Amino acid sequence: MTLRIEQSQNPTDEERHALVLPLRAYNASKAGASVAEPIALLVRDDNDDILGGLYGRFFYQWLYVELLSVPEQARGQGIGSKLMQMAEAQAREKGCIGIWLDTFDFQAPGFYQKLGYSELGQIADYPPGHKRYFFQKRLTN
Repeated sequence: MTLRIEQSQNPTDEERHALVLPLRAYNASKAGASVAEPIALLVRDDNDDILGGLYGRFFYQWLYVELLSVPEQARGQGIGSKLMQMAEAQAREKGCIGIWLDTFDFQAPGFYQKLGYSELGQIADYPPGHKRYFFQKRLTN
């Protein structure tokens, strides 16, 4: 068999799927099967418009918080803390080991530290002149 490497100029979902399938099979052979389960907690106004919230995925007994968005007019009023508490409660109900997330230095590293998250690491100059932080909070010992 001859193999070659080519660059896809406009990667498709089909191409991504072709890469993911063998990787998931390998991961399952080493760590067991796991299916990602989404979570969404939505902040709505009186008109039922979504103004913010939390979005993440449960996977391998961890919750990854992909997005946390608090409406600007509601910042400092405990909405972000409430969203994180609700997500943590659901993670505990599902028997999760912990929660992990990432944030930029101009977003909310201090907020997560106040909630008991510990820094795992950071990437300097991502974006240039800033840092991207990675945090975790273990829910079990």
